[in-house]
Amino acid sequence: MKYDHILIRYAELSLKGKNRKQFEQKLERNIREVLKGFEAIKVKRSFGRMFVKLNGEEETAVCQKLQTVFGIHSLSPSIKIALSEKEISEGALWAAEDALPSGRGTFKVSVRRTNKDFPIGSQEMNKVIGGHILRNMNEISVDVHNPDVELKVEIRSEAAYISSKVLKGAGGLPVGTSGKVLLMLSGGIDSPVAGYLALKRGVTLEAIHFHSPPFTNERAKQKVEDLVKVLTQFGGTIKLHMVPFTDVQTLIHKQVPDNYEMTVTRRFMLRIAEKIAKVNHAKAIVNGESLGQVASQTLDSMYTINSVTNLPVLRPLITMDKLEVIEQARKIGTYEISILPYEDCCTIFLPAESKTKPDKDKAERYESFLNLEEIIDDAVNRTTSHEFTASADEESEINELF
Repeated sequence: MKYDHILIRYAELSLKGKNRKQFEQKLERNIREVLKGFEAIKVKRSFGRMFVKLNGEEETAVCQKLQTVFGIHSLSPSIKIALSEKEISEGALWAAEDALPSGRGTFKVSVRRTNKDFPIGSQEMNKVIGGHILRNMNEISVDVHNPDVELKVEIRSEAAYISSKVLKGAGGLPVGTSGKVLLMLSGGIDSPVAGYLALKRGVTLEAIHFHSPPFTNERAKQKVEDLVKVLTQFGGTIKLHMVPFTDVQTLIHKQVPDNYEMTVTRRFMLRIAEKIAKVNHAKAIVNGESLGQVASQTLDSMYTINSVTNLPVLRPLITMDKLEVIEQARKIGTYEISILPYEDCCTIFLPAESKTKPDKDKAERYESFLNLEEIIDDAVNRTTSHEFTASADEESEINELF
């Protein structure tokens, strides 16, 4: 006997009411996409659950892939058993022996009977299975509060599924169920984490990066592309828009006082991002700002910078401190890329002091000396776009994290 299925559970989708079916269908498509390298597997959807039939594929590798899929609450390698008291008991015994190879330890049986035609109730089946295991494993005992192993038995209409471990899923909502957003992606630590958290809420993600050669070199550009490739592990194919920003920054540096330079630069970035978002049918902009972290992220700065766009600006990191962001970056595999010493355009012409409470009217007055529409349209027209999809090597690196 060996594990032949992966049982997939999803929690948040169960709250979707009449929309639940479309969320489940999208999750199923995303699962099929992430498992397309496993030619033998089959995916089946049932009410409240999804099953991956392994057909000989190795369950650990499949589970690692599934743990990157948003919308999955938890998953368990399982064996599929015919609907009979004897076979279910034997299957549970095998799962107990597999989970406790030394033959020693404590266990608990948890039966969930969604098939009400099965003649034995859940509580009675707990006793039947537990008794069978105790009779066949001499150095094992029951502990219903803190067992070494919890044997989960799901008795469904077509079969019973038995598992001895539960692996945590990525949670959230299936990517592609919440509309499209545009991520303002720098080469730093914060914005890739913001992108990851946005994907967790089910969005389709595109990214925009502002590149300022020769002040930023090709390695800085490659760094951003590598960050996008990591995010594809969680969000599928991602389009990156690369904006040539040198001319814009040079003009701002010449015309705007030093202490307002960062504010005006961020306002231009947001205007350009809004135009590219609208062309690509994105309904919101996402960035990696955290309230009060730097001068451009005070509430006054956010107000002044945000005033140039009517699109929602989503900030998944708004309440997180830097250590929390770093911890998340390490977990998802972006941290080591983000700390590479190749700077983005925000470090160019960095003034000695930036306004923490910039005035919107002053920012507008300084901008009045610039030909806004011409500058923005030129940057948008010269923007290049490229789609990224994860390679097998990158997939392996991500899987090692889970």
